[in-house]
Formats: sequence, C-alpha cells, structure tokens
Amino acid sequence: MIFPSKHTKLSETLLGLGSFILESIITPKTIDELWLVFSKINNTEKFPAYHSFDNLILTVDFLYSLGLIDQDKEGKIHRAIN
Repeated sequence: MIFPSKHTKLSETLLGLGSFILESIITPKTIDELWLVFSKINNTEKFPAYHSFDNLILTVDFLYSLGLIDQDKEGKIHRAIN
C-alpha cells in the first residue's frame, strides 16, 4: 500500500518507508547499502513495521517517479532535491 488509510499506520506504507529512505540518503548509496541500513531497524521501535526487499524496490521506484531521487553513473542513488 502506498498511502495510509484510516486503519493503516504510516510506517506500514510505501510513503512512510520513502520518508525513511530519503532521510537515509545523506551520501549516495547503492540499493544493497540502503537495504543494510533499513534491515537493522526493520520491524523495531525505530520503524514499527515490516517491509521486504521488494517493498524497498517499489519505494525507490516511487521516489524516482516523483523526482526525489536520481541515480549517478556508478549506479548509486542520491537525492535529486536537497
């Protein structure tokens, strides 16, 4: 689910995961590096929802389609807007 609803927590949505990903991209990172950062807090008090690697990919696609992230020549993801 992309958007929260009446009975869905923001952390359970791709939108909520996207906000975490944007915060995590201080320096350019690969998908694997993003997953390592997120997997440490996945389904903990810091991020109280479980997301799979597939959800991470969907969220990166979502952020790219919004123009919030971009990819450099080395394949690393960085913020398009600072």
